[in-house]
Amino acid sequence: MEEIGEGAEHFRGKMIEVIETNQDVQLYLVDKEPLILEKDGVLFPSLRGAVNCPFPQKRIVVDMGAVPYVVNGADIMRPGVVDVTPDVVAGKPVQIVDERHGKPLALGIALFDAADLLAQEKGKVARTWHHVGDDIWNLEF
Repeated sequence: MEEIGEGAEHFRGKMIEVIETNQDVQLYLVDKEPLILEKDGVLFPSLRGAVNCPFPQKRIVVDMGAVPYVVNGADIMRPGVVDVTPDVVAGKPVQIVDERHGKPLALGIALFDAADLLAQEKGKVARTWHHVGDDIWNLEF
């Protein structure tokens, strides 16, 4: 799980099961917890994984005004972004977190590298593909 770096050890377990979803995503249950997603061949923590095992990498931080939109699945627009970790890379997964608590609200794909993202003044900067309250979040095991 090179996408999260040193925090990957938190996502290891004795038993791993793979579940196919109807959203072109595979969900990996680690010791019966849905901690990892695979989309388009890329592994990344699910939101539950990011909440249960926080890691500081690959973050786009949004202001509190953006939170209601993000948790409803909206893509990330530049005016709502207050910070970005320098390891954000265009075309790669990112976690979208709120500025007050640093809690993951959504996962998405960055549309720009960190510096280019911050240089934008308007427009979409990340495409959301998993958010709090969506079908994957609401799965019960």
